[in-house]
Formats: sequence, C-alpha cells, structure tokens
Amino acid sequence: MTDAAPRLPLSGLVIAMNEGDRIGRCVASLAKVCAEVIVLDSGSTDDTASQAQAAGAIVRQQDWLGFPEQKNAAIAQAMQPWALLLDADEWLGEGAAEALRELFATGAVERADVWKLARRTHFLGTVLDHGGWGREPVERLFRPNLRYLPAQVHERLDLRGRRVASVRARIEHDTARSLAEYRAKLARYAGLWARQKHAEGRRAGVLAAPLHAAVHWLRNYVLRGGFLDGGTAWTYHACHTRYVHAKYRALRALQRQ
Repeated sequence: MTDAAPRLPLSGLVIAMNEGDRIGRCVASLAKVCAEVIVLDSGSTDDTASQAQAAGAIVRQQDWLGFPEQKNAAIAQAMQPWALLLDADEWLGEGAAEALRELFATGAVERADVWKLARRTHFLGTVLDHGGWGREPVERLFRPNLRYLPAQVHERLDLRGRRVASVRARIEHDTARSLAEYRAKLARYAGLWARQKHAEGRRAGVLAAPLHAAVHWLRNYVLRGGFLDGGTAWTYHACHTRYVHAKYRALRALQRQ
C-alpha cells in the first residue's frame, strides 16, 4: 500500500496546543488514509500550526473550551461521513491504514456507529505491551453526529443507542515527554477527577485512597503482567498508582470541606 492509494471518506481530527514536536507524526499517519485532516489549535505559541500544515492538515483556531467541548468543536468541522479522532501524542500504528481500508472496502464499517481501536502506550522510550496498556480499547472511529459528554477529564463519547464494534487497527500513544511533565499532568488530572466526582455526589471513605491504589497496582502491574515490560514500566505503574491514591485523597478532602 502506498501513500498514493485513494483516501477513505474519513475526517481525521486532532485538537492541539504547543505540540510542534509531535503533531507532524500524528497528522502524517492520518493523511495516509483520511480524505481530510483538521487540526483544531487553541493558540499554540510554537510551530504546531506550520508542522501540522506541512504534514497535510488544515489548521483552524479555537480558544480552549475544555476537553470534551474542544473535541466536539473539532467534530463539528468534519465534512466526511466518518470521523477518526486522535490526540496529538498519538498516531496510527503499523497496519492500521490497511485494516481501515479493508473495513470500508467490505462495507463492514456500516455495521456499527462507533469503532474501537486498540491503543498501545509508549512511556519514556519503553513500549508497554502488558499491564492493560498494550491493547486498550478506545472509541475513535465514529459517525460525526456523535458528541462527547460533559466532563472535566477522561471524556467519553455519548454511546447511548449506538452500535459499537472493534476493528483490528492499532493506535500508538507516546504519553510523556519527561517524567516530571507526566507526573504534573497526572496531578492535574487527579484534581479535575476529584472535582468532577464531588459535583456528581460521589463519596470517598477514609480507606478509599490506599485501597483503590493497592487494587490498581495489583491488577495492572502484577496480575496483568505490567512487570514484564521492564524497569521503566515500574515507574509508569508507580505513577498511576500514586495518581489513583491522589484522586481519592482529593475527593476525600473536598467532601470534608
């Protein structure tokens, strides 16, 4: 399969801000298969826009609205009958373009409204094939009349009444530029998650933080074989275990206020 192969009726969509060092890889992978690629930038001060354009994207501007709202704004730009949404730190993996072409060529794409792709995480140069991070199912190929539900973090598509299936195509996800950056991101996410759950009326007992953290470590690092990915994987799973502890501790603090 060459880059000259016909593009699919897909709108490739990306939201971005200051992603100049990795937006090109993301857009280039989409441009191989999508009839159009749109990057919705939220005021980048680096070369995100020029890198995205050089890789084949149309760049449009939208002030930051929040994760689900920004993605919904990007979806609203789609002109094709299907949307394929990636984050700027993701790209279509080896064989994904061929799997998507087969899905459309056979007409199987019409059997569902939303298609899950398997996402594999990379962390500081290490590929995480185990621990739940080697084939994480994510809903990224969908009809563009879908929208994300309101959320402060970990936004989800509204799948009510929709048919959902899986396609054998992989997304690669390079989740961190540095350990310090990643820890800071997880700390922000913990606060956002706690505020969201507190607003929904969720409660956390005094033992919630250590118990949820312990279960997370046992399930992902031990039972799902996260340890098989080596020493850097230990750091990754330790970061996420601390994140689980932090978000329940933050929720507990909010309800005590």
